[in-house]
Amino acid sequence: MTEYRIDDLAQAAGVSVRNVRVYQERGLLPAPRREGRAAWYSDGHLARLELIARMLERGYTFATIGELLTAAQEGLRVTDVLGSSSPPKPAGAWQKLRSAARLPLAELRRLFGEDPTPESIRRSARLGALADAVAGEDGYVISHPQLLEAVGELTEVGIPLDDLLTLAEQVKADMDRVAGRFVGIVADHYLGAPGGEQQVDLDAAEVAEVADLINRLRPRANQVLQVLLAQSMDVEIGKALQRAADQLGAAPVADDAEV
Repeated sequence: MTEYRIDDLAQAAGVSVRNVRVYQERGLLPAPRREGRAAWYSDGHLARLELIARMLERGYTFATIGELLTAAQEGLRVTDVLGSSSPPKPAGAWQKLRSAARLPLAELRRLFGEDPTPESIRRSARLGALADAVAGEDGYVISHPQLLEAVGELTEVGIPLDDLLTLAEQVKADMDRVAGRFVGIVADHYLGAPGGEQQVDLDAAEVAEVADLINRLRPRANQVLQVLLAQSMDVEIGKALQRAADQLGAAPVADDAEV
């Protein structure tokens, strides 16, 4: 995978460095990978810039581009984006979070309701929720506000931050395995199993076709996961409610309770 510094990325995409920064500030371009003071961009950033350029040429606004990119990333359809005139927003202090915004450390502490340790912040960064701010600036860049919104709402009701980070790490590992299975079922069919004896001889056009098929798999995989997760959540919520009902039924009645 090719990596670029911001100047090289801008040149490859045919845009200015200033525009790259603007797209990041508006949440259209994901934060780069940081290594010390160096920021590294990938082929994914280049593809995103090229897509943004084509959408701007067609007259889309930044707001519309942001909604459509989010929809594509999360496997939603255009009707999912436009279906409601008032989409749900995160509650309380988390409502103003947006991708690529800078979050000072003091604000991060206030939102979490406790003093996050350096290790907690590192774990959040490994999960992709935060990235280090540019050199010389205090705080962090929000990579995925949805992750912070979920953590913030749960810490507000008293669940410890470290417990939530542990859960997120476990779910991330589960999702890595699920993603590998979805991609693998296509890749193994067309390219042969990794390390297998059967080698598939494909020309450049066929390889490009397989790559396109794998990319088109993303929204379908998201749809499948949404359905299956909803089913599993219904089952687990039912179990939790039954536990609550059982405990309520087993609770002793006070001697002076009114009948």
